[in-house]
Amino acid sequence: MSDGAGLPASPAAERNKQAILDVLVRLWPGPRRVLEIASGLGQHAAHFAAARPDWRWQPSDANPASLATIARRCAGLANVAAPLLVDVRERPWPVSAVDAMYCANMLHVAPRDCCDALFGGARERLGDAAMLVTYGPYFVDGEVPAPTNLSFDADLRARDSAWGIRRLDDVVRAAEAAGFELAERVAMPANNLLLVWRVAPGLSLSA
Repeated sequence: MSDGAGLPASPAAERNKQAILDVLVRLWPGPRRVLEIASGLGQHAAHFAAARPDWRWQPSDANPASLATIARRCAGLANVAAPLLVDVRERPWPVSAVDAMYCANMLHVAPRDCCDALFGGARERLGDAAMLVTYGPYFVDGEVPAPTNLSFDADLRARDSAWGIRRLDDVVRAAEAAGFELAERVAMPANNLLLVWRVAPGLSLSA
């Protein structure tokens, strides 16, 4: 799929971008400096930054080929910085402290160690009052998985044995090991979840 400017586009990102923005506006009512991890084709960066000029958006991706597309898609937005090459497993990340972080649809298309790396890197860049927001499909213990998520998971694992929809409990454990706690869970369209992570009370960066 391509958009009106001839840039490659993800149909899923086009469908979910407004629903996600509606939640982010509630979570971030004022100005924010936001680091986006795994910006992909830049559709969320462009949509969110256009809607909220008071947000300073820093896109990034681990795929060097994606950076040019992100830059072209966001070229007319003064509040979007040039995209950075960021592999969450390679620390320190080449970015200064930010007020918030956003990561959509990465954990299920990345090796498991990227989950630990995401939270570990986020803790190095976020202050105690900041938040990390993740979005995507998760399997939740005690809840019947949607058939579409089961088929999606099978397809992911067929493409790469290191990929697959993550169990929410496993993600929570990775977050807690880095000093985060799950503060909010929001059900989203197409059997996805938006998760809000905050630094656990009483923990400091040196803890």
